[in-house]
Amino acid sequence: MSTSIGKLRLYEPQPDLVAALAGSDISILLGVPNSDVPGLAASPAAAASWAAANIPTTVSVSAISVGNELLNSGDPTLGPQLLPAMQNLLAALPAGSTTKVSTVHSMAVLAASDPPSSGAFHPDLAGSLDPVLDFLRQNGSPFMINPYPYFAYASDTRDETLAFCLFQPNPGRADAASGLTYMNMFDAQLDAVRAALDGKGYAGVDIVIAETGWPYRGDADEAGATPDNARAYNGNLVAHLRSQVGTPRTPGRSVDTYLFALYDEDLKPGPVSERSFGLYQADLTANYDIGLAKGSASPSTSGQIGVTAAPAQGAPQATRGATPAGYCVTTGSVPGDAQQESSSCYVPGTAAPPRADAGVPLLVLFGVLLGLAMVAESR
Repeated sequence: MSTSIGKLRLYEPQPDLVAALAGSDISILLGVPNSDVPGLAASPAAAASWAAANIPTTVSVSAISVGNELLNSGDPTLGPQLLPAMQNLLAALPAGSTTKVSTVHSMAVLAASDPPSSGAFHPDLAGSLDPVLDFLRQNGSPFMINPYPYFAYASDTRDETLAFCLFQPNPGRADAASGLTYMNMFDAQLDAVRAALDGKGYAGVDIVIAETGWPYRGDADEAGATPDNARAYNGNLVAHLRSQVGTPRTPGRSVDTYLFALYDEDLKPGPVSERSFGLYQADLTANYDIGLAKGSASPSTSGQIGVTAAPAQGAPQATRGATPAGYCVTTGSVPGDAQQESSSCYVPGTAAPPRADAGVPLLVLFGVLLGLAMVAESR
């Protein structure tokens, strides 16, 4: 509440965090764990019971994400159950509710992303994904996705790639097919998703960045995971969003964005970087400053920056992935990798590297409107 963050993402119901937000103007993006999806899909009554038990009434719920990177979770039984779960949960909302029902995807749902104009979804996901896209359009819900430029740099550690990922001066990358030039990885990833949606006939479906971030430390072999780079990425991203400049494909069009993460997941296993995405440590000490304190935000007219809080320890989550030398996205599971569940950057023709997401609750930031949004997530 001491920041300009206006939205918080929870990967699962967390009553203690919801209680802490009571009386504030912070809204939440509430997550349904992948493990709860079969139950919601089974019957409207089960969905109504889940809604009654888990949708808070003391804070504003802007949207509900049914599952996180579920289509790339490695469990083929979940895909067919996604749409019924979303439909049943929507029907369980109170009459007149403005809460949107959606689901969060990994960048691994893309079969192509380089150049951005070639963006296209994996054909083998069409059976589950196309009905979901229809649902989003019919109900005015956004397409949510997790892009991570950090993993693009991890797979191509040239100085020029780092500058491209950090919104710093660079030669830019031309998309010959569209005639557009990209000056940063975030816009390239976002426009690849936009191209995929437009190509399927869903130009009217908005995009929400459900998580993105950069680690401030890592193991010896994790290039680029430094405080300066984390500050540069998140700080420049916030400035980019506040500028309302949009992307080359959609100039002037805002996009709600959630930063990963509000605080470190100090109990998460795996590489050091997995425990080092937080803006704050578990004791609330700031790891670095990106100008989110109240009074530092420039007013804007659309878009919101939020943060993400991690799911409870032990909850299976997707891993972050790598991206092509050109374009990348947020944490997510890798196609065909049953052990990774978080979002990842898509590498054309290759699988994205994983990210581990189990540990202490944490929050992620994204946004562009009059405020910043936070995402609370336990992984």
